[in-house]
Amino acid sequence: MEAVTAGMLFVDKPHGLTSHDVVARSRRALNTRKIGHAGTLDPMATGLLTLGVGPSTRLLTYLVGLDKTYETTIRLGHGTTTDDAEGEPLSTPDPAALEAVTDEHLAAGIRALTGDIEQVPSAVSAIKVDGRRAYDRVRAGEEVELASRRVTVAAFDVLAVRRHPDAIEVEARIDCSSGTYIRALARDLGTALGTGGHLTALRRTRVGPFSVDRAVAVDDIDAARLEPAATVAAELFPVLRVDADQARDLGHGKVLALPQHPDGEPVAAIDAHDRLVALIAVRGGSGRTLVGFPQEAPA
Repeated sequence: MEAVTAGMLFVDKPHGLTSHDVVARSRRALNTRKIGHAGTLDPMATGLLTLGVGPSTRLLTYLVGLDKTYETTIRLGHGTTTDDAEGEPLSTPDPAALEAVTDEHLAAGIRALTGDIEQVPSAVSAIKVDGRRAYDRVRAGEEVELASRRVTVAAFDVLAVRRHPDAIEVEARIDCSSGTYIRALARDLGTALGTGGHLTALRRTRVGPFSVDRAVAVDDIDAARLEPAATVAAELFPVLRVDADQARDLGHGKVLALPQHPDGEPVAAIDAHDRLVALIAVRGGSGRTLVGFPQEAPA
């Protein structure tokens, strides 16, 4: 029987590819269909894309909601139909409005977009409206109004400011909760400053504890670059080492007696072969499987 390809893959997505393109390339490189990703990146964006392969796709649910870090360039001067450089300009730059944006005004605008904020996502987003993606409706010429949502911008650090006659470019590093739209931050900053604004560059450098530094280029994807699901799970959750009997019981959906284990967040049950057996929830001294991970025989 052919061995099952499984594991987690961190990819540094280049400019111009969709997240689906990266998944398709991974399927060809790894010769398997069962690959999913946790959190898309627009074609214009680069950086960390997290993929699950084979049974490890079951872990992706727990990566989607992790906080993230982005490095971005915001161009103040005019907004666009997509809130990024790929859209059509909504106005022409006003030199007087740009000149009125002092360093103090810029800092105040950024402070207002830091912390817990209400954000209206960009209309060109993957959010579904009556069963269709918002970006599909916009491209079909429809007016799309999305509801605001609560997001957290933990840090909005300015790295550089470049002033031009027709624009102000702001390079920034942003730490934020899952579901935050960086394009919307660019739009809202431009609106607050009276200049309009849009995104010209975006790079995701971190997802939870995972840095883009550990990612592989799309041309270098192969099975040797897969990380065990147990390694990734151990960076997210407390670890419970289980023996063969406990691993078998978890695989059969049985409850483990864990009288000394405190209640709390999910626990990664890892066996003697360093394989992720299950994520379990511990309540009142009993451990129940939240999600199991089918096992190959150890080498």
